[in-house]
Amino acid sequence: MKSFKNHLSLVIALLSILFSLQVFTIVDRAIDAYKENLAKNYSLVVVAQQKIDPKDLKKRFQIIASINEIAPDSVIKKLNSGISKKNVELLKVTLPKFYKLHLNYYPSPRELEKLTTSLLKKKSITKVETFSKTHDTTYKLLLLFKTVVTLFASTVILVTILLIFKELRIWQFKHNERMSIMGLFGAPVWLRSAVLFRLAIVDALISSALAFILFTYIDSLPWVGEQFKHIGINVVIFDPIYDFLIMLGVSLSVSILLAVFIVLGHKEEV
Repeated sequence: MKSFKNHLSLVIALLSILFSLQVFTIVDRAIDAYKENLAKNYSLVVVAQQKIDPKDLKKRFQIIASINEIAPDSVIKKLNSGISKKNVELLKVTLPKFYKLHLNYYPSPRELEKLTTSLLKKKSITKVETFSKTHDTTYKLLLLFKTVVTLFASTVILVTILLIFKELRIWQFKHNERMSIMGLFGAPVWLRSAVLFRLAIVDALISSALAFILFTYIDSLPWVGEQFKHIGINVVIFDPIYDFLIMLGVSLSVSILLAVFIVLGHKEEV
């Protein structure tokens, strides 16, 4: 029971850090997936006096995924359905060329402004419609959501680090006498500190295993995936290999750093 209590506080602290990091990762993946979905549905309309070479434009601007010319018939129908055939043919000749540009990813307002400015530098292009008002609102909402989650995760991690430092002082007090006695008998530093590093590594493994079980269970819940499908995206909640290795690396780093601080603190007291 005593051994369990010794591990519990650090395991919970490490688990809260891993949970916060994984939640941030899920949100980041969800935002990226949603931006990809927006990029598929988002397009710019370019008006040009002359025909544009799509290959040349895509070569100059890597952000452009595809360029499709808008048929003049659809534009003419919107203007007036009672135009004679002769006038329609004449209008087709004099009417500017309209193009729809799809992008490789959902751009930031600055990237969109830069693209618009560059396109307008071409002599043949007279106007670029970016629907900036709707675009900027959507992008700012995504950015705000990510900022809120980042602040929340950072706050949890900061508070947890403070708890870990408190646990550090408790561990130092518990093992100070043992380390001092071993030092009097000539034991090297690594041997005196072996028990702390063992506890740190064991707690890191336990917290990583618990996080693995927790997020594997969350990933298996059908309603979690359905929530993302409702907004038209598919998100990896938990990657058993990549995410677990990240968790294991973070928990081991924090735990070993904790043990190192204890050893350094003990040296200062000698």
